[in-house]
Amino acid sequence: MDFSLTLELAAVLFVVAMVAGFIDAIAGGGGLLTIPALMWVGLSPAAALATNKLQACGGSFSASLYFVRKKMVDLRTLKLSIFCAFLGSALGTIAIQLIDAGVLEKLLPFLILAIGAYFLFSKKVSEDDRHRVLAPTAFAFTAALGIGFYDGFFGPGTGSFFALAFVSLAGFGLAKATAHAKVLNFATNISSLIFFALGGKVVWLLGGLMLVGQALGATLGSRLVITKGTAIIKPLVVTMSVAMSVKLLGNEFQWW
Repeated sequence: MDFSLTLELAAVLFVVAMVAGFIDAIAGGGGLLTIPALMWVGLSPAAALATNKLQACGGSFSASLYFVRKKMVDLRTLKLSIFCAFLGSALGTIAIQLIDAGVLEKLLPFLILAIGAYFLFSKKVSEDDRHRVLAPTAFAFTAALGIGFYDGFFGPGTGSFFALAFVSLAGFGLAKATAHAKVLNFATNISSLIFFALGGKVVWLLGGLMLVGQALGATLGSRLVITKGTAIIKPLVVTMSVAMSVKLLGNEFQWW
């Protein structure tokens, strides 16, 4: 890669990863910060995406571990969804090498904007659990598998998609949905990382440095999810949904 990792550059990337981890733990969308930062230092788009998966694993694992320890997530009841998310991400990572993602890239800004609108206006979004629409097995083979495939195939907004699925289909309150979303997002991240690593695309030193920053930021963000709940999650999800939509539309029309 055509870059040298100076102390100043390492410090900037560490801080960027920490802020991204904080945002990701609450609402998702931290890749808006980390992927441009990785390309800014000279990584190719493929290497930036692969290295981003490595550092994202730090944040999603740290947040997941925190939520499990606080008993917001029961891994025994989630194991089938974890497996399906992992499998879906593996299939998506393979598929992106064979299929044109152009159509999805055009639709995605509007899908993410719709998620923001749902969280802003829906009365279902609260701290309280509601009626479950899908049984855990059906949820695993539909939402977990499908969103996992999407994360391996394309990726932006995966955490928001998982949170939306847990709220609308599993009937979870917003804080509980966010906690479960991070566990499935860790499964998709590690799955995609494995396949990127097999392709030799990961810059390990850079990704490892940012992984530590991500983990620290995610720990702070996870604590706010528990203490502040809907008061902080809802506005940040809406804000990040708008930001991701603008960013993706900007890429499409070369405004960004």
